[in-house]
Amino acid sequence: MMAFEYLIVFLALLLCSIMAMIRVIRGPTAPDRIVGLDTINTIVIVLMVVFGAAFNEVIYIDVAIVYALLSFISTLFIAKYLEGGEF
Repeated sequence: MMAFEYLIVFLALLLCSIMAMIRVIRGPTAPDRIVGLDTINTIVIVLMVVFGAAFNEVIYIDVAIVYALLSFISTLFIAKYLEGGEF
């Protein structure tokens, strides 16, 4: 059973992801959009960890670790592309 505290955390993270989505949509430059997308990725990782803690499932934390690694690597590649460098 999920406690009331987890529901508050889910709602707060949902609000944060909505604000980050606004930055992705309205961002005046490409780096602003990338930072917003990276923020959404971080919020998703936190949601996976909180979901795993709320339901006592370790697999969600494992998936969150893998997702964090892939998110970090993709952010590095996108930043390198925006900088204009070679891969």
